[in-house]
Amino acid sequence: MFDRRGLMGSAAAAATALVASHAGAAGAMRKVQPSWASLAASWRMPDWFRDAKFGIWAHWGAQAVPEFGDWYGRLMYVQGDPFYEHHLKHYGHPTRAGFMEIENLWKAQAWEPETLIDLYKKAGARYFMALACHHDNLDTFDSAHHAWNTLRVGPRRDIVGGWEKAARGAGLRFGVSNHASHSWHWWQTAYGYDAEGPMQGQRYDAWHLRKEHGAGTWWEGLDPQELYNGPWYAAPDGLTSIKAMNDWHTAHDGVWSEAVPPGSRGAAYAAKWLARQQDLVAKYRPDLVYFDDYNLPLGQAGIAAAADYYNRAISWHGSPDVVLTGKQLTPFQRQGITEDVERGFADAIRPQPWQTDTCIGSWFYDRPLAERKGYKSAKQVLQRLCDVVAKNGCLLLSVPLRANGTHDEQEMGILADLGRWFAVNGAGIYGTRPWRVFGEGPNVPPKGMQSEAEMKPYTAQDIRITASGGGLNLFLLDWPEGEARIACLGRRASGGVIEHVTLNGGGPLRFVQDEDGLRLTLPAGGNGLPVPGLRIEGRGLV
Repeated sequence: MFDRRGLMGSAAAAATALVASHAGAAGAMRKVQPSWASLAASWRMPDWFRDAKFGIWAHWGAQAVPEFGDWYGRLMYVQGDPFYEHHLKHYGHPTRAGFMEIENLWKAQAWEPETLIDLYKKAGARYFMALACHHDNLDTFDSAHHAWNTLRVGPRRDIVGGWEKAARGAGLRFGVSNHASHSWHWWQTAYGYDAEGPMQGQRYDAWHLRKEHGAGTWWEGLDPQELYNGPWYAAPDGLTSIKAMNDWHTAHDGVWSEAVPPGSRGAAYAAKWLARQQDLVAKYRPDLVYFDDYNLPLGQAGIAAAADYYNRAISWHGSPDVVLTGKQLTPFQRQGITEDVERGFADAIRPQPWQTDTCIGSWFYDRPLAERKGYKSAKQVLQRLCDVVAKNGCLLLSVPLRANGTHDEQEMGILADLGRWFAVNGAGIYGTRPWRVFGEGPNVPPKGMQSEAEMKPYTAQDIRITASGGGLNLFLLDWPEGEARIACLGRRASGGVIEHVTLNGGGPLRFVQDEDGLRLTLPAGGNGLPVPGLRIEGRGLV
């Protein structure tokens, strides 16, 4: 048996035998089977991902239309929530103006994928990821198995196809993210109703709309139940307070479920999800697939999707030199797919390359956040990048697009600042590997997912180190005032002799290396870049 703890009982022996059989194949790749043991035996981390270090993610879809942040589609159906109030004010009551109407308001009219990809490449990205389907269940690609897609709704364009062509043309690795496995429970609020007020008890649009109701409308021929997935945990009649309604949703569909939906329809839901995922991979041949799931989605369906992806990669390239991410993995599962730590940190150098994904703001465009200047700065992004890379990871950064396909001025400034920094310091990031230690400093990041809020600001005493080309790359996570001292680069701790220290973009530096540390002073005023990077060369360091 397999479960979230990895291999159980006799399956461990089976995995060992499977690894041996693959190793004995004299270079010929055998078909990957839909099991964790086969995934682990067949896949190895490709060098391109180990070298890339930094990617940009267009986490972009119809939820950008209201410009009110993430999870709009679910929360607009929660009476008393700010999202509900926003929707009521701008679009009408959700009994009449549900989220399917917002899906069609997404037009992407100013979207120029080639221009944006060029911008992201200049900002330092070596890979790019497009959102293929969020929890709102709208496929942003030419979907053969789901009629609710952007060729029929909203932009009337193949969004993923446009991104893929632009990214490949610019020489970037291309990825897609699929969040649709959670759509079934995420959408259950759309089957609810107001528990209080003049519309009390009147069900929202998902409850009553059917395919036949679309005659003569923009959605003629589409079935709203295929978008909203049908009721699994629809709130029962008779809830007469907002608290009672919220308590119902928290208890029933507010849980982040990884399971196949219950009942007779659950298997059909998982089968359709698998068909959509296989179609996505077959059409666009992504180098990277991101699943918004703990380990793999929907039980065996997710394992089958992973095996299908690896087998397709073998047919494309001769080996599964692709990356598939999941979250909260066991050590054994990390041998078969790549761990993603959403909005979180590692507390040490990880043996396998990993990824953290984060955003400069909300996952979907959030005008109130922009107006109060709540974005992460370029400096904060770069501090995070140096921490992640020193611990054997890659950073995937979302910079939210407005619904029309453009960035605001603040975002353009952040991207430009990233580009200026990478132009000077990129050699200390790309293609590097962890050193013996990731660095040092007083600020110990909290471990695990969703821990950004617990993180304290980095200081000049927080330093990170990478290794490349026979030397070291040193990053001070803030500009020091006065002398900087790095204990792990003393002769005793490093076991080597430092001969040259150069400030990237600034020339050689005077330094002293004694038994207890490396001491140096950076020029006053810096070099105009956040997060100073230095190159260190000598004997016995690597």
